[in-house]
Amino acid sequence: MKNIHQALSISTARLIALCCAISVANVYYAQPLLDAMAADSGLSRAAAGGLITTAQLGSVIALLVLVPLGDLLNRRRLLLAQSMLLIAALVGVTMAHSPSALLIALTCTGLLGTAMTQGLIAHAATLAHATQRGRMVGTAQAGVVIGLLMARALAGALSDIAGWRAVYAASALVCGLMGLWLWWRLPETDAARPAPEQPRWTYPELLRSMACLLMHDRTLQVRGTIGLLMFFTFAAFWSAIALPLGQPPHAWSHTAIGALGLVGVAGALAAGRAGAWTDRQHGQRVTGAALLCLMLSWGPLVMMEHSLAALLIGVLLLDLGVQALHVVNQSLILQGDPQAQGRLIACYMLFYAAGSGLGAITATWLYDLHGWAGVCALGLGGNAVASVFWWFTRPSIAVHNGQPSGNPDTPSHRIAP
Repeated sequence: MKNIHQALSISTARLIALCCAISVANVYYAQPLLDAMAADSGLSRAAAGGLITTAQLGSVIALLVLVPLGDLLNRRRLLLAQSMLLIAALVGVTMAHSPSALLIALTCTGLLGTAMTQGLIAHAATLAHATQRGRMVGTAQAGVVIGLLMARALAGALSDIAGWRAVYAASALVCGLMGLWLWWRLPETDAARPAPEQPRWTYPELLRSMACLLMHDRTLQVRGTIGLLMFFTFAAFWSAIALPLGQPPHAWSHTAIGALGLVGVAGALAAGRAGAWTDRQHGQRVTGAALLCLMLSWGPLVMMEHSLAALLIGVLLLDLGVQALHVVNQSLILQGDPQAQGRLIACYMLFYAAGSGLGAITATWLYDLHGWAGVCALGLGGNAVASVFWWFTRPSIAVHNGQPSGNPDTPSHRIAP
C-alpha cells in the first residue's frame, strides 16, 4: 500500500486548502453584514457583536465534541457528514426571521464550519511527512486566510445586490459541491487506527485525553495563550470596523467594507512561508517578527478616520502578523503525536475561539463607550501582553531536532482507560 505521507500531492494539498476556504468562510460571513443582520432581526447595535460571538460559541462546541472525532473515525466519511449538516445550518440562517432563530442557526453554522476546517487541517498534517508538516499546514492555512478574506468581500458584494440572506443561500450550494468533491478526491489515512499494542479509543476516553493535553503539553499551553491574545485583538478589529465605516462621514457600502479584507491577502502568502520556515526551525524568529507587525499595525489603524492609506497599511500589517503567527503555532503544536492531530488542533483552536469571541463582543461594547480610539487601545494592549508573554516563555519551547521540547511524543497524549 502506498505510504500515506506520499499521498498528499500538490493537487490534493490545494484541494484541502480550497475546502478550508469554503468551510471557514461560513464563520465570517456575518462580519461585514453585522448592521444589516442586527436591523433585520431587531437587535441593537450594542448587541450586534453577539451575532459574531454566537458563531464563535458554535466553534467552541465543535472543538470540544466534533474535531476530536477525526482521531477515532474515518475522517473522510466524517467530513462528508459534516458538510451535509452544514448545508442544513446555512439554510436555517437563510430562513431565520427572529433573533433566537438567527442565533441558533449561526451557532450551528459556526460549529460545523469550524469542525470541517480544523478536521481538514489535521488531516493534511497527518498525511504530510514530519519534515514537510509546517509547509502543508501553511498551505491549508493559506486557504483559511483566503476564505475568511473572501467571505467578507463576497458577503458585502452579494448583500448589496440581493440582501444578506442570499449570502448564506449561495454558500449552502457551494458546500454541497464541496462535500461531493471531498468524497471523490480526499485520500484515506489510517492515522486514527491505534497501534497493535494499544486498545482502540472510546469517545469518552478521547475527550478526557484533551484535558490531559491541556494540562501537560507545554507547547500547547504557551502557543495557545499567544493565539488567544492574538485572535482577541484580530477579532476586535474586524468586528468593530464595520461600525465607523458604515456611518457618516464614511458611509461605506457592505461591498467596500468587505473588500477591505482583500488587503490582507499578503497574510495568505505569509502563511505558507511561515510553515516552511518553521520546518527549518525558525519558528521563534517568525514569531518575533509577526508580533512586531501586530504592534506596529495599530498606529496606522488609529488614524484610519483621517487617512485611507493609513487604514490599508494597518490592515496589511495586522493580517500579515496574525496569519504568520497562526501557522507557526499550529506547526509547532502538530509536531506531537501523529495519532493525536485532531485533538491537538482542537485544543489549540479552543484558545482561538475564546479569544475571537471575547474580542468581538468587547470591541463593539468598547466602541459604544470610547469610539474607534478605544478599540485601537484594546488591540495594542492585547498585542503588547502577547509579546511580553512570548519573550518570557521562549526557553520553555525551544526546538531540538525538529521536535518542540515542550511537546514530545510521549504517553501524555493518551490517558489510560
